[in-house]
Amino acid sequence: MANAKNMAIILKSLHFKDVATFFITENGLKVTVEDCKCIQANAYLKKNLFDDFQFNEESLVFKLNMNILMDCLTIFGSNTANVGVATSLEMRYVGYGFPLQIILEENGVITECSIKTLESDEILDFEFCNNEVVNKIIMKSEFMKEAFSEIDVSSELLEIAMSPEPPYFKLSTFSSFGSTHIEYPKDSDMVEVFQCTETTKNKYRTALLKPSYKALALSSKVSIRTDNRGILSIQYMIRTDDGQNCFIEFFCSPEEEVDDPCGIGDEQEPNVARE
Repeated sequence: MANAKNMAIILKSLHFKDVATFFITENGLKVTVEDCKCIQANAYLKKNLFDDFQFNEESLVFKLNMNILMDCLTIFGSNTANVGVATSLEMRYVGYGFPLQIILEENGVITECSIKTLESDEILDFEFCNNEVVNKIIMKSEFMKEAFSEIDVSSELLEIAMSPEPPYFKLSTFSSFGSTHIEYPKDSDMVEVFQCTETTKNKYRTALLKPSYKALALSSKVSIRTDNRGILSIQYMIRTDDGQNCFIEFFCSPEEEVDDPCGIGDEQEPNVARE
């Protein structure tokens, strides 16, 4: 990869836990971070994002400490300080039990890092299928950035409502200071795709959605989908400095009227995915 900054930016947008799971296939790399069986983030790095991608196995899975990885990727500092200077990145992984080798080069200076890999745990399966999606909206990210800047940050819940009839797309927050509502029509210049088969209204923990704000800040488009169980999928499209498109997707469970195992403190809890 000619510019390590691309990798660093993508991984930083889902760095809300210390450990991430890496999946390597012939199609590229997927990085997964999850928390409390309630939210999961996936970064998809297709092989065309790399200048050279060689993989001879069916698939490989391992875990890495994200703090150490980010320190390695940014060991030369921010590229913004040296305009026109890029840090090349080479990653090597021999197989199970071996460390991940990272080689960085900038202006003839080479740094090699070796990061211990960990055995992967079972990843949550949110069982989010396209056939079960009931509502979908694709819009320019400016709308969501504006919306999140206006909602009540003290609210513990964010309600997302979509309907074939007005108001087509509505965000609501509720707190002791009152309620806030933001509505957008489906024919707004910000909306590129609006597909709604039925009226839905689901609430999600704002604390669980906050990890996605980093990806939102970097994105140019956002796709919001819900299935028939209320599982939320937010997918962000991020364009790298090289003009390649990368996608980061967050899955979040809706609220249910049961005890809260996530320790966030309310009478409700997010519906959990299956392990």
